[in-house]
Amino acid sequence: MLVKVQDLRPPAIFLLGPTAAGKTDLAIALVEQLNCEIISVDSAQVYQGMDIGSAKPDAATLARAPHRLINVRDPAQSYSAGDFRRDALEAMQEITAAGKTPLLVGGTSLYYQSLLAGASNLPPANPMIRQQLEAELLALGCPALHKRLAAIDPESAEKIAPTDPQRTLRALELFQQTGKTRTELWQEQKQAAQQTPFAWRLLQLGLTPAQRSTLHERIEQRFLLMLEQGLIEEVEALRKRNDLHLGLASMRAVGYRQVWQYLDGDFDLTELKARGIAATRQLAKRQLTWMRSWQNLHWLLSDHPKLLPWTLEAAAAFMAGEAFEGRLLALNPTLL
Repeated sequence: MLVKVQDLRPPAIFLLGPTAAGKTDLAIALVEQLNCEIISVDSAQVYQGMDIGSAKPDAATLARAPHRLINVRDPAQSYSAGDFRRDALEAMQEITAAGKTPLLVGGTSLYYQSLLAGASNLPPANPMIRQQLEAELLALGCPALHKRLAAIDPESAEKIAPTDPQRTLRALELFQQTGKTRTELWQEQKQAAQQTPFAWRLLQLGLTPAQRSTLHERIEQRFLLMLEQGLIEEVEALRKRNDLHLGLASMRAVGYRQVWQYLDGDFDLTELKARGIAATRQLAKRQLTWMRSWQNLHWLLSDHPKLLPWTLEAAAAFMAGEAFEGRLLALNPTLL
């Protein structure tokens, strides 16, 4: 699409992509060469003390390109998509008021959905229904309940890992409460939001390597590097607090769950490596599946030799309210 001059909304950029796709490097380049400021869209990086396993930017990187919405919660606390929406909108307003362009970077689909969908139409948790579902979870296991969800709401089941009890139970709970699937409720919310345009005009970029095998190799290398950098020791320190457990969203994050189970003695180091890599690849697959359904997304090849100059050129044009699509089309993997 072409940006229309008469659209007077301020610009904002979304940079989406599966884990290990190279989003951070591209985002830093945008910050250093354009007038942008980063807002993290990552459900693990919001937690303090979870640095290695979440691939949180190090101090040197943060000095070059400060990130908002990292380290905003203790791992024992919850951080919902609604919390993210509130905090992200506040950060976007502050960045825009300072004369900069918000650059939202990350792969947590629920956060992006919540940001654009408006105020939630989802009912609060029902204690009686939740107690019943938790009893079934204990008796049957999460994969069995996920299979039930897949029969009711296949679209949600595709986006939720079979090992994610929190989101699986919530989706089942919503159906029992309302008679509508999570997908139907989200669609209703989205339609309501469309009646009130988002306060920013958006350039939405989706970054991925040309070949899935390249992404798989990067995922394997990164997980093994995390182990070398001290991921096991990081989880050991979290366990010593005695107020964290695998029932918390923070400890169910990919990598952390597998290391926790390894420290419980469920499997050895070789199996930890295999499980950590497999879980990360599954996460990347879900992220790519979601991205394919995301509207108005410009796909970019992370290993294209012209990625950086052409993306910078397009982003600068977009921020200025000018036509920007030409260079992005040249980076689109569907055209190769």
